[in-house]
Amino acid sequence: MPTAVPERPAGLSRAPSAGAGSGKGVALPRGVGRTAARIAALTACQAGLLVGLGLLITGPARDRWPLTVEDHVDEAFERGRTGTLTTLSFIGSEAGNTLTVITLTLAACLVLVLLPRLPMWRQAVFLAVAVSSQALVFLVITLSVDRDRPDVDRLDASPPTSSYTSGHTGAATALYAGVAVVVLSRGRGPWRRAVGVLLLLIPLLVGVARLYRGMHHPTDVVGGIVNGCLSLLIVGRALLVDKSVTAPPPAGSLPVADGTRAEPHHGTTIVIFNPTVTDEATRVSLRRVLDHNGHRAPVFVETTRDDPGSGQTARAIRDGATLVVVCGGDGTVRTVADALAGSGVPLAVVPCGTGNLLARNLGLPLSPAEALEAALRGTSHPLDLGRIEGDDLPATHFAAMSGAGLDAAMIEHTDERAKSAVGWPAYLLAGISTLRTPRMGLTIRLDGAPAVRRTARMVLVANVGTVQGGLTLLPSARPDDGRLDLLVLDPRGPGGWLRAVGTLLRGRSRAPRATTLDTLATRDGDRTGVPVEFFTFRRAELVFDSPQSRELDGDPVGPGRRLTAEVRPGALTVLLPSREK
Repeated sequence: MPTAVPERPAGLSRAPSAGAGSGKGVALPRGVGRTAARIAALTACQAGLLVGLGLLITGPARDRWPLTVEDHVDEAFERGRTGTLTTLSFIGSEAGNTLTVITLTLAACLVLVLLPRLPMWRQAVFLAVAVSSQALVFLVITLSVDRDRPDVDRLDASPPTSSYTSGHTGAATALYAGVAVVVLSRGRGPWRRAVGVLLLLIPLLVGVARLYRGMHHPTDVVGGIVNGCLSLLIVGRALLVDKSVTAPPPAGSLPVADGTRAEPHHGTTIVIFNPTVTDEATRVSLRRVLDHNGHRAPVFVETTRDDPGSGQTARAIRDGATLVVVCGGDGTVRTVADALAGSGVPLAVVPCGTGNLLARNLGLPLSPAEALEAALRGTSHPLDLGRIEGDDLPATHFAAMSGAGLDAAMIEHTDERAKSAVGWPAYLLAGISTLRTPRMGLTIRLDGAPAVRRTARMVLVANVGTVQGGLTLLPSARPDDGRLDLLVLDPRGPGGWLRAVGTLLRGRSRAPRATTLDTLATRDGDRTGVPVEFFTFRRAELVFDSPQSRELDGDPVGPGRRLTAEVRPGALTVLLPSREK
């Protein structure tokens, strides 16, 4: 049976103060541990990727183009040396020197913290962590890949490290490109673009200088640039984009019982929470937010293994709830949304899980208390749901997306302990082992049009377009447009995967909307080499040639050969933040 957790009296819900007499030091920002684990996991993947490329360069690919012409490039630089160029190359090389990079990184961090009126702690940590993680990956690479330096007259003493990758170039990329990111994102005035471009040129000049001085092969320099860029991408995504590290609320910052609270909310507020991801501290903060916004006596109800939210929501509707708050991951949110479909009872989404796909796509803060505050101060919006069923899959609804093939296999192989430890990067780790998932054959029928044949690694039926890590897979998907979107991913070989990734990263729009596949059916045999296709529809019938792994809003639902999905326009009422400019 679900457990109802009675609301505390308002006088007992005040959080302990961090001020005088508390006996406690300054609290760490929230999310530090999870963000650090996420960065560490992705950095390990980065190191594995670059080590693998290094072993490929020094092994099976060493006798293939373009590696076979690298010696000619090194010799050309040697032949073109002059006194002036040698002096300039020395300056360029020193810009990536270890001592130079450490000194300038410390100086840049001090400037970011001390000079602005409001210290840029996040940007300073971003720069320091990016440079440090790049250096750590470089150390792993040089211990794992043994590559001799070019057989030319070298102008510098050879350090006891492998030629692959260029440490100078990697460090310069992390430092100067990192400063460029800060300048372009935080700077004001017309000068910032020029300064940003100049900073981005420095790593390239360092790389050319290292080639000129005979210290590296061209692929070593490219590897250094990739190393630095990946470190910036990983750390920047965690600290500057996702912002999963948030400052702890100062004492009294979350409103408590005082004269500034909103007028009482007339009605019953039910908070349905997954206890495995919503701890007591989070529930206390949510009670404060609700109390401050006039919800004086909310009832907190736990989900259970036997009832992950459907029964609790149905009882809330029967008991006359005027607001339902759901706290959990995408699975809990989906279950509650399924039960609320068509009821008209508004829902406030509080992200507490691993992926939090719906919350991310709706623009909600990822901090539970901040997300609830934003929702309660926002307005009601009707959102679509997808209704889906299949063999051994009873009819239900999804809020974000459903799929079959590669993504479902990845979800099936993701370890729950890894998800708890590092968050959504655990899916990436599992994805490595599922990349060889066999290609499937399937028949697609959209909106009653003639069926067409396709092969695919993965198919996604989506109500929203963005997945973990901020990658937009379906750029035209909107949760309130009265339609669903379909992605068919079918890359063939390394070139196909590169084209698919390029298409997805560019967020390229698909062809103009059509409610049928008539035009596609006429060119059904002209698809060789098309790695990604986008469709839009109101009803889709997918029939697979053999049983495929399937998932529903990030939860595996067992293999099957059929999925039928249709949109339910405006079936869910959700509180969303006001978009004020």
